[in-house]
Amino acid sequence: MYLFNPDTDLALAHSHPHYTPPASALDMARDLALLPIWYAPEGESIILERTDIQSFIQKVQQYFTVEPAFVPFSELPVYREEQIIPWGWNLALRKKLIEAGVAEPRLPSAADIERLKMYSDRQYAVKMLRELKAVNPLFYGQSDYFTHPQEAFTYLSMQKSDSVLKKPNSGSGKGLVWIKGKITDKQMDWCRRVIRQQGGVVVEPVLDKVLDFAFEYRMSGGDASFAGYSLFRTTASGAYEGNYLLADEKIETVLAAYAPLEDFLILRALLTRKLAEYFPRYNGYIGVDMMICRTCHGFRIQPCVEINMRMNMGVLARGFYDRFLQKNASGVFKIDYFKRPGDALAHAGELERKYPLRVERRKIVSGCLPMTPVTEETKYMAYALIFQEYESLIPSHSMSPF
Repeated sequence: MYLFNPDTDLALAHSHPHYTPPASALDMARDLALLPIWYAPEGESIILERTDIQSFIQKVQQYFTVEPAFVPFSELPVYREEQIIPWGWNLALRKKLIEAGVAEPRLPSAADIERLKMYSDRQYAVKMLRELKAVNPLFYGQSDYFTHPQEAFTYLSMQKSDSVLKKPNSGSGKGLVWIKGKITDKQMDWCRRVIRQQGGVVVEPVLDKVLDFAFEYRMSGGDASFAGYSLFRTTASGAYEGNYLLADEKIETVLAAYAPLEDFLILRALLTRKLAEYFPRYNGYIGVDMMICRTCHGFRIQPCVEINMRMNMGVLARGFYDRFLQKNASGVFKIDYFKRPGDALAHAGELERKYPLRVERRKIVSGCLPMTPVTEETKYMAYALIFQEYESLIPSHSMSPF
């Protein structure tokens, strides 16, 4: 039984069963609650409170074999044998499921979730980057962890470039403070507060990023296995925009335009071993975010920007491509935010008129596919734009649809 709970990183960082998500997280959870139909195995149930989904499901079933059962929280105790698989685990979700009548043995313990929080700490990414850089001179970047504010301030005062501060525990692309030049009093207060609350702060130089990508892994029984590549886009502040929908072979072609493919394959094997060493008691997906950076010595690989200990959009995009796209088709998966009522509905209609969906033998050839219901009240809209050929992605992003 699958559940989309996008606030899981924030809830995990909060580390309290009485965590209350912000309104934006509640909006996203409601609007995108049906995303699991695109990544859950066929026949799996989706935990869902929405009831206004019938017309959307009927439209999807015109094209694809998608027949999930939808289960509200109140009916979860009936499904005693079903495993619950959320986007990510946290104490607040555990409490909510127990209050809904789910037996505790079906859930991770509080100690399990505390260990997951420890695994999710950015200290692991700091350590991983240091170890990977020792292996290959093409691996690039700097990341330092400080437990005392004055040490962080002294370090920052010696930096010649802009820097970014990161909370040890926060959502991917969140919990960041960008320092342009000298650190301000307000930023110093933020740093002190984070160290007081979370025990430390991560400091990194701002790099000249050219490309965001990730290696996806699946952990089970202490072993890690490679699950595919993710090529994605973020905003200037680091927030997620969307994923490119490409075959793994095409993504390798993109990456090989910046560094020898062998370096990426070596990195892939290194991470397979190191993730198993770092996280022996974790089961589930892991996404290791990376960057291609421009330096005075050419392009370099930043091999460990973040380690995401949960389901993630890269895995979703990889699975969606493999299951629903025709071979050689490619495109983008996007999540857009709309502030005003009706804007998402208008945008969806415009996209579907401009890019009519074309499906052959249950596989998308081209066009726009809204991947979640869009109504007058929708604020977050997930959709895919598919093209028969999308060579502009290889290797340049100059014609990106983002």
